[in-house]
Amino acid sequence: MTLKSSPKHPRVTRPRLASEPDAASPRVEWLEVGQENVGQRIDNFLLAHLKGVPRSLVYRLLRRGEVRVNKGRARPSQRLEAGDRVRLPPLRRPQQGAPIAPSARLQDRLAGALLYEDDLVLVLNKPAGLAVHGGSGIDLGVIESLRAMRPGAELELVHRLDRDTSGCLLISKRRSALRRLHEQLREGAVDKRYLALLCGRLPRSEIEVTAALRTNRVRGGERVVRVDPLAGKPSRTRFRVRQRLGALTLVEAELETGRTHQIRVHAAHLGAAVAGDAKYGDPATNARLETLGLKRLFLHAAALSFRPREERPPVHVRAPLPATLEAVLQRLDETPWI
Repeated sequence: MTLKSSPKHPRVTRPRLASEPDAASPRVEWLEVGQENVGQRIDNFLLAHLKGVPRSLVYRLLRRGEVRVNKGRARPSQRLEAGDRVRLPPLRRPQQGAPIAPSARLQDRLAGALLYEDDLVLVLNKPAGLAVHGGSGIDLGVIESLRAMRPGAELELVHRLDRDTSGCLLISKRRSALRRLHEQLREGAVDKRYLALLCGRLPRSEIEVTAALRTNRVRGGERVVRVDPLAGKPSRTRFRVRQRLGALTLVEAELETGRTHQIRVHAAHLGAAVAGDAKYGDPATNARLETLGLKRLFLHAAALSFRPREERPPVHVRAPLPATLEAVLQRLDETPWI
């Protein structure tokens, strides 16, 4: 990726304040997409380039049409091609100080969470409560911590997990692997299985939910997802009953699409929200579950299958259910939920 000015598009600056030196004034930027970014989504491209800029601002710029690709308005999901020219509006960035280093305790947790690694990818058993990336008041997430632990490595998130979800998190170590895995995600060739405890009884042993989902942002940039048959994006989740525990049900959830909060919203749409879900669940039920020791969302990315290289067999990775969630299941097995 190279940074240069376009003779056809003069740089524009906003009026500078008397207290600001001219060199500090933000300018229009033109970025040329290189081979290493082919196939990358424009939102991820911008997040990588605009270090220190809040994610909410990046998406606001995209929604307002202030980011252009080859003079056309860019959509967040648009994928880049070699030679594309990306225009960024005048944007003041925070001064970059010394990067925040992960604590020794966090480094130990992440090092001990490694489930699989080769020369192209690694898979972590992400702990619940740890964000996958910084932003929105979070200085360090998994990816920033790993980059600090492995200076110079080309580490990128292949997909994301909610902060309160634990389990398999796939990270690429090379741009070529990232492009290949993103293509597999688009084609549905990555198999992702979750374990979830639902607050309700499912009428059948297997249920497929195809309710379209729409993401909205409320005050503070918080995301709330709703079922929206007209404006929502196609979404598909398959729930399979693993164990019935009175009025609760342990299920395996298979994702065929990867929308924000998809399992949580589809479960709530069935009338059986994920246990411990403060956003889409029932507060009274969650309060009862706390007495059994459930102090987090009962959602765990239990298994992941993918193919780092086309010429080799798929890789299958499993993340054991955390001990705290196993303990909750044991208590429910001893005393069924009514």
